[in-house]
Order: sequence, then C-alpha cells, then structure tokens
Amino acid sequence: MIRLFVGIALPPEICLRLSLICAGLPGARWVDPGNFHVTLRFIGEVDEGTASDIDAALVQIVAPRFSLTIAGTGHFGGRPRLLWAGIEPNPALVHLHDKVEHALMRIGLPPDSRKYAPHVSLARLKEVAVPRLQAFLAEHALFRAPPVAVDRFSLIASTLTKSGAIYEDQADYRLR
Repeated sequence: MIRLFVGIALPPEICLRLSLICAGLPGARWVDPGNFHVTLRFIGEVDEGTASDIDAALVQIVAPRFSLTIAGTGHFGGRPRLLWAGIEPNPALVHLHDKVEHALMRIGLPPDSRKYAPHVSLARLKEVAVPRLQAFLAEHALFRAPPVAVDRFSLIASTLTKSGAIYEDQADYRLR
C-alpha cells in the first residue's frame, strides 16, 4: 500500500519566505519547509494497481499553465488544528483541481467530500493558546509572496513518521 496525494511543489525561494514566518507559536508543530506544497487532491492509501491507474488518469489531464499567489494566514478547525498560508482566489487552480478530481472519479475513486480550500500547511496545532494564535494571525495577515509560476503538478507519496511526513515525487505532469 502507498499513501498518495496530488500536489503542486513550491520553489525554494517561496519555501524560504514561508519558513521565515514559522516561529513564535508555542504548541505548533511546524511543517518542514521542504514539504511546503499546494494540495490538489488527497488520495490516501491505495494498492500498486490503483496507483498505476491514478498515474494513467493524471497523464491524460490537459490544462494551461498559470500562476498563483500565496497571501495571508489562517487556520482550520473550531478548535484550531492546522495553521496555513492562503492562496488568493484563482480560477485556473480551481480548474486544475476539478480536472484532477474528475480524472480520479473516472477510475473509481470516491469524490472528495470536503470543499476545496487551497492553502499551504504551515503547522499542526496542538494545545495552542488562542490569544497567541490570534496574535500570530494578526501579525502575518498581510503576508504575501511573489507569484509562483505553475507549469506542472505531481503525484506524491507520503510516508508518515514520528518526526513528520516524508514526501517523494512519484510522477510529474506538465501543464501546457
């Protein structure tokens, strides 16, 4: 079994900029900057045959290149559990997400039950003081990185370890 997701890698200079805001929040387990990415679709654990079918489906996707901008910060969860950097609204990104989702559904994977909310995960939160989190969010509300040119997306394997996830690209798919 292999744990997979489809994502967009970020260039090192953007990862560096994001890493510079990843501090000053006790209780946050920061994501390794080398793992910063924008998820298009989390797949989960599949067998090798299904992984091969996923690759064959993703190869067929035709979508244009585009750029995206990372801006602002926020969190998911009523009890905050994930701190993220946001992605400005982007129709081309949503179009690519929809193409990935439909390709995966055509090979029999169930649809993603969550509404697509593009972001870059910065930290997992465990017992974070809400006032400290609010202060962090206020301090970085105006965070904005330069636009990122997106000319490909990837199928990525994720191995969970005690020190965090280890990601390994399985395949890249070029945009036109």
